[in-house]
Amino acid sequence: MTKNENTLDRVLRIGAGLALIALAATHVIGAWGYLGIAAVLIGIVGVCPLYSVLGINHCPLDRR
Repeated sequence: MTKNENTLDRVLRIGAGLALIALAATHVIGAWGYLGIAAVLIGIVGVCPLYSVLGINHCPLDRR
């Protein structure tokens, strides 16, 4: 699988995922907040499955 996220995508996904996990851990939101784990993992790996299905590529390395 080739990376299809740029740095900004990755940082935003990791930040949003960590925020969801923190809110779920402090019982501010329900258990669905633990879905933030998926956002963090996608951000770390750099491959968004939805981007792959839709043919979107934001990674600047593949545009040479």
